[in-house]
Amino acid sequence: MPNRKTFLQQLALGGAGVFISPSLQALFLPGNDDDYTVPPELQQEMYAAALRIAKSKVRGGPADPAYKKPYADAAFSNNIFLWDTCFIAAYAKYHQQELPIANALDNFYNLQEADGFISREYTKEGKTMWSKEHPVSINPPLLAFAELELHSRQPNRSRLKKVYPHLRRFYQFLLQHYRMDDHLFFNDAFGSGMDNIERFPPGWKDDGEGIQLVNLYPEIFDYNGLSPAWNRQGRSVDITAQMALFATNLSTIARITGHKKHIAAYTTFYNETKEAVNRLCWNEEDSFYYDLGYGTQIRRKHIGMFWVLLAGLVPDDRLERFLSHLTNPNEFWRKFPVASFPANQPQYTPAGGYWLGSNWAPTTYMVIRGLQHCGKPELAAKLAKQYYWCVAQVYKATGTFWENYAPDFLKQGSDSRKDFCGWTAIAPIAIWHEFIKA
Repeated sequence: MPNRKTFLQQLALGGAGVFISPSLQALFLPGNDDDYTVPPELQQEMYAAALRIAKSKVRGGPADPAYKKPYADAAFSNNIFLWDTCFIAAYAKYHQQELPIANALDNFYNLQEADGFISREYTKEGKTMWSKEHPVSINPPLLAFAELELHSRQPNRSRLKKVYPHLRRFYQFLLQHYRMDDHLFFNDAFGSGMDNIERFPPGWKDDGEGIQLVNLYPEIFDYNGLSPAWNRQGRSVDITAQMALFATNLSTIARITGHKKHIAAYTTFYNETKEAVNRLCWNEEDSFYYDLGYGTQIRRKHIGMFWVLLAGLVPDDRLERFLSHLTNPNEFWRKFPVASFPANQPQYTPAGGYWLGSNWAPTTYMVIRGLQHCGKPELAAKLAKQYYWCVAQVYKATGTFWENYAPDFLKQGSDSRKDFCGWTAIAPIAIWHEFIKA
């Protein structure tokens, strides 16, 4: 067995598909939960730093050409991004006055089109970056989730009444344009938010059956070899589960706001979706859910499949087997859990590779919340504690927070922006409130 230094050097020089047995994993993982304790003074420093960075990213105001109120933002670029904003809500809910997250959500409602369309990305002038006719324009539909995050800390029935029509129209737009006859949904790799994970079957070539998209911004956007024409030929577990979650969240908001007549339709949709996912996407041999291509399962695992947990789609008799992939150190539960792409699969990148392995705050938090939702609070707490500890180690080394992290090292991902708060403030703020503080 190589020593720890040699082994980590081998990992750094390795590439896709590096496999770590449990015995080798033990070389560089702490031995028990007690080793994941972060000193209180470091907890406080991280919290203050995250809040300071997040506040420095607040933009907008009367002089802004499109966004007339100050709003919390990732400040990833001059544009605003939908699912970034929705996950900012997961921690900004604790500081709604200092971090004007409601205004950030309102930016998207204010730009909603008459048919319900809300783009995943708008320019600083308030124009959609992408054609409404293509699924690259749609991000994970989490606006209702974000609103309930805010409501959970500062109940505000009047706000929910105001935003409910926007949410309902967006939901109906997605049903009309992205739901197929088999009750599953299609999407686009970039639209899913997981940019460089291939969603098409291995070896697929553009067959002209997808919605074609000309790259409108070649000077700033590169498809990196991925085809923008794989979309309606497939079915995606992640957006299908997210739509089931959307329906559940809308049911909750409808109940609060007096729109109970809508709940039956949400329930019917949810039940149809759950049945379709479990009939068509579950693989009994692998005990995993898979996307479909031309009606056939694409046996490629990625973090997006775990949205079924938060959506409550996994039957009890499948849950333990499904979670065995999550907790397997040779798949998703790496040194810095949770990897976005499993280590025993081609293309896995130990140093990150963006979505080909990197740990991302939104998907890790989604898994944690999903574990809570499906009756696994102990496992949720274990993951939260280890994840928080890992973020703390990189913070100690670099003095900041990162867009993503390397799955096999205590360092930032190989393609990662610094001072990213942004959704990464989920760790020092939301995870701290929900799992770490005494």
